[in-house]
This record gives sequence, C-alpha cells and structure tokens, in this order.
Amino acid sequence: MSEDNQQSDKRWLDRPGSVDKIVRTVYAVCALLFLADLAYHKHPHFAAEEWFGFYGVYGFVSCVLLVLAAKELRRLLKRDEGYYDS
Repeated sequence: MSEDNQQSDKRWLDRPGSVDKIVRTVYAVCALLFLADLAYHKHPHFAAEEWFGFYGVYGFVSCVLLVLAAKELRRLLKRDEGYYDS
C-alpha cells in the first residue's frame, strides 16, 4: 500500500485531536446538564434534593466511591499469577 492510501484509510478517531474533541464535548454536555438543574421545578422528598446540582454531585461521588471500593476488593480477591497453572 502506498503512503497516500494509508493516510486516507485512517479513521476519524486516529486523527490527532479527535479524542480531545470528544472529551471536550462530553465536558460540555455534563456542564449543560448540570446547569439544566436550574430550569425545572423540583418536588423533593428530602431537603438535600433541593440543593443545586445535588444529583450530579451525588452521582459523581457515588461513582468515585464504587471505583475505590472495587480497588480494595481487588486486593482482597485477587489470585496469584500461577493460580491456574497445574
């Protein structure tokens, strides 16, 4: 294959800067959804649900805690390298 064909065969994710565009887009969508919390009237069951951005912050903190718990579980449950060898 010639060099011109190899460059034209590149997918859009292989081009420099494409992944940065995706990350910026995800950040922008997250920010817009966070700000959308101002656009509707809430009917909370608990006082904390009235706070601005409560569900976004709650979801983020929960996700971080799940990742940290999984890391600790990995220490507890992991097997030795040669566990499946006979």
